[in-house]
Order: sequence, then C-alpha cells, then structure tokens
Amino acid sequence: MEKLSLKQELSGNSYPGRGIIIGKSADGKYAVTAYFIMGRSENSRNRVFVEDGSGIRTQAFDPSKLTDPSLIIYAPVRVLGNKTIVTNGDQTDTIYELMDKQQTFEQALRTREFEPDAPNYTPRISGIMHIENGGFNYAMSILKSSNGDPGSCCRYTFAYENPLAGEAHFIHTYMGDGNPLPSFEGEPKLVGLDGDIDSFTKLVWESLNEENKVSLFVRYINIADGTWESRIVNKNA
Repeated sequence: MEKLSLKQELSGNSYPGRGIIIGKSADGKYAVTAYFIMGRSENSRNRVFVEDGSGIRTQAFDPSKLTDPSLIIYAPVRVLGNKTIVTNGDQTDTIYELMDKQQTFEQALRTREFEPDAPNYTPRISGIMHIENGGFNYAMSILKSSNGDPGSCCRYTFAYENPLAGEAHFIHTYMGDGNPLPSFEGEPKLVGLDGDIDSFTKLVWESLNEENKVSLFVRYINIADGTWESRIVNKNA
C-alpha cells in the first residue's frame, strides 16, 4: 500500500467529517493517536473537547445554542487499563463496558451499527490501542450502511500488530462533502507520521478545512512505561 501524505489527505478534503489517526512515532517511542471533529451545521460546530478523567468528552460551547445532543455529545476517548479507546460516538462507552466484561473489540461493536442520521447514515469509526510489556498494537473498525441502504450494516475491522515507526493509519467518516454525505470507502489509509506531539498537532490542525474544523485531540503514549501527553485544540476557544 502506498504511504500517503497526511497533510495532503486532510487539506485535499474539505469535509472528511470525523477522523481517527493511530500509529507509531518516527522515533519508535510513542503510540500516537489523533481524533478530530468537523461540522457543517451550527449545532455540530457548537462544540469543544474537554478533559474527562484519563479521556475526553465533547460539550456544547454555547449551551443555549444546543438543539440536539444525541449524536454530538459523547466521550470520544476513554482508557481501560492498558487500552485506549477512540471513537466518533457513544460506542466508546459500549466498547469500554463490554471489554471490561472480557468481550473483544469486535464483539462489543457487534452490538452497534451506523448512526441513525438519515439520509447520511454516518459510519461509526472506532480504534483501540493496546500497550503491554513494551509492545504496541492497534485495531480500527468501521460500521457503515450498504451503499446508503440502512437495511444492511457492513462491519470491517483492521488489526495492526507491531506497527512500523513513522507510520499510521487514518480512517474518517466521509469521502468528502455532499448531500447525502458519501461514506468512507476502503481500508484505513496508510500515512506517514513525523514530529513530536506539538508539531504533529500543528500539522493536523492547520491541514483541516478552516471553515469546517471544530476540535482536535492528540495523545502520545510512551510505549515503554505507558505514560502519556495530550493536546486539545478547539476552534471555539
């Protein structure tokens, strides 16, 4: 698979929607993840990321303008022991709760499907990072309608063992802007991953469409000892 430029993938798409990036830093020391949200409506744009324990949650920037919290207020990132869960919806909680009961990532997601936001039927994208004994692996999932038909849910899981330094995979909800919004197609994109947490955060944020971007979360986890550093960038600051 050709390694793509993350900057070009982001800047070349005015509306990738919500996106998850997971990989290993170029120096091989860190497990890296990024999660971003974008919005076209006032309701979607009226959000910020805030810290919530070891993870984050979304909240309304201006509570008086919040019209429908059902698909926009959730915890995108939660930590369960040595596992970090990153998703674009409340399936974060589903994965956390069922994996805590010894179910697998895939089994947990079997209980969910794409979002009920006709006519888009936004895919649910999820990622899980597992760090143990100096090793790191991760998996990504997408649950989507069958070419826009809500009668069928297509489930795809991609697992990456011992990922290579300087490489990541990128999955997002939409192929681009449109009505209805076209769902992501294919497997997660292989992209290069360079720089420290601040330069990586800057690259992702500055590459997202200025009008549509809302919030960004980045975390670098030390593979040797599990400690982490995070960054949050909110357009509504």
